[in-house]
Amino acid sequence: MAFDVLRRRLMLASLALLALPAAAQTGYPTRPVKIIVSLPPGSGADSTARFIAQQLAGKFRQPFVVENRPGANGFIGARAVAEAAPDGYTLFVGSNSSMVTNAALFRSLPYDPVKDFVPVERIARFAMVVVVPASSPFKTLGGLVEAIRNAPGKLNYASGSAGYQVYTELFHERFHLKGNPISYKGTAPAMTDVAAANVDYAIGEISSVLPLIRAGRIRPLAVTDSQRQKDLPQVPTVAESGAPGFDVTAWTGVFAPARVPEPIVKALSDAVRTAMQGPDSVKFISGLGGTVYPGGPQALREFQLAEIARTREIVKTAGIPVE
Repeated sequence: MAFDVLRRRLMLASLALLALPAAAQTGYPTRPVKIIVSLPPGSGADSTARFIAQQLAGKFRQPFVVENRPGANGFIGARAVAEAAPDGYTLFVGSNSSMVTNAALFRSLPYDPVKDFVPVERIARFAMVVVVPASSPFKTLGGLVEAIRNAPGKLNYASGSAGYQVYTELFHERFHLKGNPISYKGTAPAMTDVAAANVDYAIGEISSVLPLIRAGRIRPLAVTDSQRQKDLPQVPTVAESGAPGFDVTAWTGVFAPARVPEPIVKALSDAVRTAMQGPDSVKFISGLGGTVYPGGPQALREFQLAEIARTREIVKTAGIPVE
């Protein structure tokens, strides 16, 4: 009889443990968690990272602190995460630049975007916008295209990262153009120079360009997504403007160092996905011009691998030198 009671109690205890969230079973987290972003403040990755940090802090009752480590095409921030202890206390809000484009553009990286990271959760996707200074004579994408075509390699474009250079070169390839890239440490400083008319044009993530568009400092000519954006309903797509099928978006996702225990990854993934599906999150991301885009660790990994393959094809087709 006593044995039956003991067995029943052990069974109930086991069921109770299984019912706990994965993180609760590991005691994670017991101290502050660092979220590294390889882009500067003001970028879409930074904005979404700070929002996610607030959501996770509320969920886990521990601080989640965002740390910006921009520069070197995202190498600095990504490498810091790749080399961090695999304990769940260092996370990465990566973007298409650091987790996809670098794999296509560089033969040798100080980190491996696939092997050195475990995917946690997708966050959001963002259209991009072809913009010029407000003082620019170009009123339409057609006008800009004609000017670039008439002066090959003479017009300068701002490149906030390796990813933006790839997408701008794809734009050039579709219209048979040649521009001159000027590199910046992130979209925000690139767009600041566009607004100051220090460069002729750029492609920037919608969350970074909307404030400058609304302030009348830059002019949007076309969006890179397959459909017009609700915040820029009068601005045509690149596809509408002479490049059928053109469809390019930026995205952000949460990653952790490889070998982080699966229960911690699952707890973080569940927390991020639940948070991003809430109405406040949908409203926040929409306010940045983006769309919530969760799906789980496996969906993020499959998406990342597909994007790497696609970007390598873009690099090859556009004839972009691989360093």
